[in-house]
Amino acid sequence: MANKSWRYLGHRNKAVPLVDEGQAAALPLQYSLAVNLETLQAIFADCQDVVFRRMRIGGVMGHQAALVYVDGLVNNDLVNDQIMKSILLEGPQAMPVLTGAPYELYRQVRDSLLTVANVREILEFREAARCILSGFALFFLDGIKRALAIEVCGWEYRGVEEPPTEALIRGSREGFSDCLRTNTALLRRRLRDPQLKLKTYFLGRRSQTTVGLMYIEGIANPGLITEVEQRLNVIDIDGILESAYIEQFIEDKWYSPFAQIQNTERPDEAAAALLEGRVVILTDNTPFALIVPATFNSLMHSPEDHYHRWFIAVLIRTLRFVGSFLALLLPSFYIAMVSFTPEMIPTSLAISIGAGREGLPFPTIIEAFIMESVLELLREAGIRLPGPLGETLGVVGALILGQAAVQAGIVSSAMVIVVALTAIAGFVVPSYDAAISLRILRFFLMIMAAIFGLYGVILGLMLILTHMVSLKSFGVPYLKPWAPWTAADLKDSIYRAALFRERLRPVYHKPLEARRIGRGNKKR
Repeated sequence: MANKSWRYLGHRNKAVPLVDEGQAAALPLQYSLAVNLETLQAIFADCQDVVFRRMRIGGVMGHQAALVYVDGLVNNDLVNDQIMKSILLEGPQAMPVLTGAPYELYRQVRDSLLTVANVREILEFREAARCILSGFALFFLDGIKRALAIEVCGWEYRGVEEPPTEALIRGSREGFSDCLRTNTALLRRRLRDPQLKLKTYFLGRRSQTTVGLMYIEGIANPGLITEVEQRLNVIDIDGILESAYIEQFIEDKWYSPFAQIQNTERPDEAAAALLEGRVVILTDNTPFALIVPATFNSLMHSPEDHYHRWFIAVLIRTLRFVGSFLALLLPSFYIAMVSFTPEMIPTSLAISIGAGREGLPFPTIIEAFIMESVLELLREAGIRLPGPLGETLGVVGALILGQAAVQAGIVSSAMVIVVALTAIAGFVVPSYDAAISLRILRFFLMIMAAIFGLYGVILGLMLILTHMVSLKSFGVPYLKPWAPWTAADLKDSIYRAALFRERLRPVYHKPLEARRIGRGNKKR
């Protein structure tokens, strides 16, 4: 049953029995210290890690005060040295007279005694509870209808490390952390521009997760910012535990297999997106930042594409796009040609494939499904197991199972080669979301190939492209700059122009400031 308690409403000496803990959170703070503490104790009933430290400032005849914080979310050294010691020990020595009107004492504590940088005033219980649970210590003084929220956060979190999911040859080795403030600082270090704005939201009725919306004012389109804010404001869920919760609420088409929001652990990639006029969403307790809008073209890019020289980047991107097509189409083309149109295969190769398939108990489609399913099982098992053991299982398991399946006469050696090439090609896709979309659609095309042959593969590709053309990410067509065709943006697609030629930001982001490279930067 909800806790009931007495609350002072109206005149400070008049009390009426009132509300449960949920209703209490919506009330303003009261003048009486006893009422304020009693209300907070009702809100935090059975929360034994919430500390209520009562004190008296100015000796026996002084004013009653209290400090409220959560043990484990604050730095105890800061609480002891910067708050308790300053108020109870150093304060009376520096200001012998700490009596008089409560507001005068409150002002002295706020302006002269506290040696913590971030101190702000709190006026209602809801905000007070949020600050306490965010690592602040709240200072209450009897006779004052407000409290001081003192930032003394000190919880444990993972430090800045190299992101394991986005390995690079050249570039920064720093990755986002699980702490929102650390992540915003990493972006501030890279973009030392006062126009880099940060708006904070608290999402989740129970979790009250801190979410940061970052953009560069003067570059990012105001319409895009407004749209992102509106989608964030309508999220109504009990808890936000990871940025993927937000991603699933704000994406345009939830049923699409394609990711319409880009995620990254790399601060340099997020900074590059901000400079293009995009918006970055950071979520506390996760290292994954969300970038909107996203296109298939942006999901196929890597931060190091701009760290290499242009012709190296063009080669890498070409291999990347070719690999993505192989990962999507190779098994279905093999099934279609072997099962329906073997005359299209060179004679010597057709004889070799036919000899390898002699005596096999399953048709080609069953072969392909068996091998692809085994590959997916090995991939998933390798992810869940510890690092060295997972890598060993993936490599050794694939070799042993592939060789054993061929010797047992379950699958052909040609199918093993096709599945192996498909797996290798899939690893060149830099975005996990884009890669897993191709893996899902690969099974769809395999079924179409088994039913209709090459016509089925072409039909399946047409359906996929039709769906991709219809997709939008925050108003931006998913296949930009290819469909609709934007010639100016082709300089940063499969082809990457020399850096001094990329003078303009992507047009489809509709940035307010289009030019990014000065007119004086010309090739010598």
